[in-house]
Amino acid sequence: MLEPPPTLHTDPADQAGSRALLGGSWSAAALAAAWPALDAALSVPSCGQGGWDLRAVTRLDHTGAQLLWNRWGRQWPAQVLLSPGQQAMLERVARFSTPALPPPRRRLWPLFLQLGERLWRLWDHALGLLALTGQLWLDLLTLLRHPRRGPWRDVSGHLYRIGATALPITALVGFMIGTVLAYLMSRQLRQFGADAFIVHILGVGLIRELGPMLAAILIAGRSGSAITAQIGVMRVTEELDAMRVMGIAQGYRLVLPRALACALAMPLISVWTTLAALLGGMLAADATLGVTPAYFFSTLPRTVAVGTLWLACAKSVVFGGLIALVGCHFGLRVKPNTESLGQGTTASVVTSITVVLLVDALFAVVFRNVGL
Repeated sequence: MLEPPPTLHTDPADQAGSRALLGGSWSAAALAAAWPALDAALSVPSCGQGGWDLRAVTRLDHTGAQLLWNRWGRQWPAQVLLSPGQQAMLERVARFSTPALPPPRRRLWPLFLQLGERLWRLWDHALGLLALTGQLWLDLLTLLRHPRRGPWRDVSGHLYRIGATALPITALVGFMIGTVLAYLMSRQLRQFGADAFIVHILGVGLIRELGPMLAAILIAGRSGSAITAQIGVMRVTEELDAMRVMGIAQGYRLVLPRALACALAMPLISVWTTLAALLGGMLAADATLGVTPAYFFSTLPRTVAVGTLWLACAKSVVFGGLIALVGCHFGLRVKPNTESLGQGTTASVVTSITVVLLVDALFAVVFRNVGL
């Protein structure tokens, strides 16, 4: 049987104010269904100044009684009409209910401890990443001494998954970025009659900065998260423990193939993304400014120095190695539960993109005179 909804009406009484007339069911289920309108009616300051009448209430449980007791300021109003059962319920709530605790004061010492904890975690991650980098260099020396024993099948597989399968999405993003940049710049260059300089801006900007950056960010979100998830699942399924028991070096079999594949694939993906962006910019320049593709092709080699292209490829190699290292670092730190797997994957993507941005800024400062 459905309970009647709770009601609250005001009836003009004497000069003291208006009397609140309650009716229906004041239970938890009924209050949840009609809470917005009821809360607005109870919030009126003049509500209940002339007294409260609860005799028409069909049901009153602890939730309704607690609501009324809080509305009364945790004390009995001057005039209240109710049944003996309702009075017993309200007296029970008044006897056992306690006032709400004041919000805790924010002190400097707990904030200082939280800052120290975060700095300690950052230092721990930095040491772990440094140790992983050192182990990678040792594994590279081992691979150079014994190239026939290298994990080349794993390298080829990761090279295909990281590089070949990422070509469609990187080309699409690069093409759209180039088109948008050319369209926006054409609106400004047209005002000064500098239409021809769009080739210079697109050439240097896309080849030197945007192409490698776009490719690195896409690979960090696409392949860096996959690397962390793959190694993290191996932790959850205890495959890493099995490798340790069998004496298989995790760095040589897990980190080295992914780092090599990512470092080899990133320059190719960067060049591919840059070409797609230049194609989009060339088409947009032809449509908006009338800069023909023939002029674009003839001017671009004279505008962009060869050192700019080599710098972009060198940056891409560093980006690829760092993305793989960060992905493996967080993957190896995953705990054997699904929550840690999700947190590690998220942290891997965010850290990879942040590291790429910081390293790109470092390259821009150190090699500011190269190719310009």
